[in-house]
Amino acid sequence: MAPRAAPSKRSTKARRGARAKATLGALTGCPFHDVRMKLCAAGLRPTRQRIALGWLLFAKGDRHLTAEMVHEEAQASRVSISLATIYNSLHQFTEQRLLREIAVDGSRTYFDTNVAEHHHFLVEGSNILIDIPQVAVDLMRLPPPPEGKRVAQVEVIVKLRDAEPTKPALSDEL
Repeated sequence: MAPRAAPSKRSTKARRGARAKATLGALTGCPFHDVRMKLCAAGLRPTRQRIALGWLLFAKGDRHLTAEMVHEEAQASRVSISLATIYNSLHQFTEQRLLREIAVDGSRTYFDTNVAEHHHFLVEGSNILIDIPQVAVDLMRLPPPPEGKRVAQVEVIVKLRDAEPTKPALSDEL
């Protein structure tokens, strides 16, 4: 009987990939290898913590998160990562255009996983951001920029609050 040849690196990698796909197949969202590729394409080293953070950020579609919200999700998912590391990574992701930073009232910063140009509603009290469809904001009536400057980007945040209940008209009460 001839000795068995050791499995090639390619077949070992293929088996590992198949196991990873089987494990990730039950999960919804962005697989880890996609996060790794996204980080590499952006010029960021795919460290364990960045991959875990990328999974938390991008696996659930477009959303608006604060660093504290990401930290809570990391703790709930048993991902060991400090709030300082989360802040640093979120800013690195923003610099590489993987996220969009949205400052609200100078007191709260959200990170948007949708980096396409769009605007937001902000629900006062709950501090929830909601995307405004691109066609809903008319940017044609902007004031001209000062001489020697050009408009780089426009971000509109429309603040919302609960509507006051309407009082019935006097004739309705009778």
